[in-house]
Amino acid sequence: MQRETLFADVILPQALPQLLTYRVPHILNESVCEGQRIIVQLGKSKLLTGIIRKLHNTAPANYAAKYIEAILDEKPLIHETQMQLWEWIANYYCCTVGEVMNAALPSGLKLASETKFSLNPEWEELQHDWSDKEEKIIVALQSRGTITLDDASEILQLKQVQTILKRLIEKGAIISEEELREKFKPKTVDYVTLGATADTEEKLQIIFSELEKRKAQKQSDTLMIFLQQSAWDQGKRNEVPRLKLQEAAKVNSGVIAAMVEKNIFEVTTKEVGRLAIHLLASDKVKSLSEEQFGAYNEINECFKEKDIALLHGITSSGKTEIYSTLIEDALKTNKQVLFLLPEIALTTQIIHRLRKYFGKRVGVYHSGYSENERTEVWNKVLSDTPGECDVILGARSALFLPFNRLGLVIVDEEHEQSYKQQDPAPRYHARDTAIWLAKKFNAKVLLGSATPSIETFWNAKQNRYKLVTLTKRYGGIEIPEIEICDLRPETKAKTMKNNFSSHLINAMQQALNAGEQIILFQNRRGYTPLWECHSCGWIPQCTRCDVSLTYHKQANLLKCHYCGYSTPPIQACNACGSKDVRMIGFGTEKIEEDLSLFFPEARVQRLDLDTTRSKSGYQKIISDFESGHTQILVGTQMVTKGLDFDNVSLVGIMNADKMLNYPDFRSIERGYQLMMQVAGRAGRKNKQGKVIIQTSAPNHWLLEMIKKGDYNAFYEKEINERHHFGYPPFVRMLRITLKHKEDDVCDKAAEHIGKKLRAMLDDKLLGPEKPYVPRINNYYLRQLLVKLDKRPESNALKYTIVKTIKDTLLETEFKQIRLAIDVDPI
Repeated sequence: MQRETLFADVILPQALPQLLTYRVPHILNESVCEGQRIIVQLGKSKLLTGIIRKLHNTAPANYAAKYIEAILDEKPLIHETQMQLWEWIANYYCCTVGEVMNAALPSGLKLASETKFSLNPEWEELQHDWSDKEEKIIVALQSRGTITLDDASEILQLKQVQTILKRLIEKGAIISEEELREKFKPKTVDYVTLGATADTEEKLQIIFSELEKRKAQKQSDTLMIFLQQSAWDQGKRNEVPRLKLQEAAKVNSGVIAAMVEKNIFEVTTKEVGRLAIHLLASDKVKSLSEEQFGAYNEINECFKEKDIALLHGITSSGKTEIYSTLIEDALKTNKQVLFLLPEIALTTQIIHRLRKYFGKRVGVYHSGYSENERTEVWNKVLSDTPGECDVILGARSALFLPFNRLGLVIVDEEHEQSYKQQDPAPRYHARDTAIWLAKKFNAKVLLGSATPSIETFWNAKQNRYKLVTLTKRYGGIEIPEIEICDLRPETKAKTMKNNFSSHLINAMQQALNAGEQIILFQNRRGYTPLWECHSCGWIPQCTRCDVSLTYHKQANLLKCHYCGYSTPPIQACNACGSKDVRMIGFGTEKIEEDLSLFFPEARVQRLDLDTTRSKSGYQKIISDFESGHTQILVGTQMVTKGLDFDNVSLVGIMNADKMLNYPDFRSIERGYQLMMQVAGRAGRKNKQGKVIIQTSAPNHWLLEMIKKGDYNAFYEKEINERHHFGYPPFVRMLRITLKHKEDDVCDKAAEHIGKKLRAMLDDKLLGPEKPYVPRINNYYLRQLLVKLDKRPESNALKYTIVKTIKDTLLETEFKQIRLAIDVDPI
């Protein structure tokens, strides 16, 4: 009987235009299946982790299929629904499935390749005079068999050993090979129990006596502490973690090892989870207020007719309690829940709330967790263990998890830009992708926001989504009073204190005197945005990007917020030599310093990217503010997002003007959302909060609408503007960015592509033009913007556009151009 020859189409974590086909060794025919991870060779020696997409009997027509090297999983790691999701993302967002795979799989599930070196079996026949260093390597290989780069460095006591190894390879003495290693290793803990010589009271008495004779006091004390910790006297005979025993007895591992040798102890290794989700649910979900219950009923009624609802609830209206009740309902029907948040930062408070209700059924998945922790969550969701990780709380990457029973998707703060992946590809939007995923499971979707995106609210107005509204704040908290503070008269009268109006200073003093807390919002981190020569106007620029450098006083560096370049502060102008170089503008770091002068007794903390780089940095700052230890919190956008504090009576927006004048069609929408969101942090029970917005344009129409808190009026004005000028939601947009290290090459390619596209698009093409920042990290940029009608045939046009661009970039002079395509840019 002839054996069947199988071939596998394989997804690789590379930006390859199509899948590669590999041959399945006959010995693996019975164990291979779609969705498994495998090891395959790409090129001459590179080994990669791939995913089997399809098994079939057709050999590739244009090349000889290489064999699969190994299978890594007994069962599929990726479900069919996930692979369909990957393909939809690749198709819609104009990227490759390999790029989606790279983003979707946690690194712990991708194999790391490490170069190893071994002796050529024929090395002794070679006639060479080995150098001392080369001979050391050969001797080491004779005894060890293989070594790594790190091993070679250790043997030779040198940091750079590549040259020596390269010489040995060229001489034919050694060969290199790629060893693939599994990155994810389950966390293990060593547990101590009593050995065979110490498992009865009689034996223990003998051991204590012998230890006393030998004056082995440390071992005797360790045994006594073990008996206490294992509850031996209560007849429980518990095992004790080795590290816990060592710490309690104040001994090292050598003492435990010596007692194991004597059979007093036995040590066993057990796999344990890394996830801190072993707490039990302690509270029941809170009862809903009358308005909340009405909204909850409306959502459930909506879900009978539609799959998507928008919960438009003002800040502090209690949306989280409605979410919790809906999650409880989903869990009762044995469904999984995906709860998306735009920022890792937001998870801290929400995790605490949901785990109080649902305990270890809540799993957390985002990039703030280690790769091993994320891999562990992935495996729990994949195994579909009942009662664990039924609710997944996470940032955008959480939607890639291998769900089996998804029944509800909640997208909180759906308007947030953080839901859109920027670089690298895939440049997907988590909100829109989650809606597609939910549809595959026939799951329901709830979008929540106090300031919905224009596109989402338009969909609700068009009856594509059901609109549910909450107009009252939870617990009787009043909507804050919003005051517009005109900086012009104070600047003229010289009553400003640095960047603080006297009005804001007085309001802050009153709040502090009353024992209340304050949030100050400035959407710029660092100390000062600009240094400028007062004589000639020169401003320090990044050497790699066309942007000015921001001064960070704590680090005492001028930094680029685009590429990370930094340099010590300048002492004199590089253009004219003048030493009259002045600081212009202010960031969160400057505000923090000023507050220490104005309110020396107040405890101030800063919440921005610089202070939250560590895993627990954000959590500590928020905990300090929640507990009342911090009185004033200064921050960037991080302070605007979904945080609830009971004692905040005053919010200050330091500079509204910057948010109103950015050259982008979404700038007004973003300004409204940011200011309304941060304003929503103010307000206490039984006392109305206050928001002070500092501006030099007090009559701007947007500030008037913010003062009234009138989202509907803002929406009507903005949607009319979008309709008039042809912007989303009335069109779909495609942003094409070209990058090259030479400005003229980038410009020529952009003009060439623009000419081709204009022939098919006419006035639906904008550009090419230089973006707001025309050079980043030594790459010059050009952008083209395409507007597509929202018709089914536009999809075909989109693919034609992308193909035209890619074909053009195959021309010799443009081959070094880097291309980034962003569908639905924000």
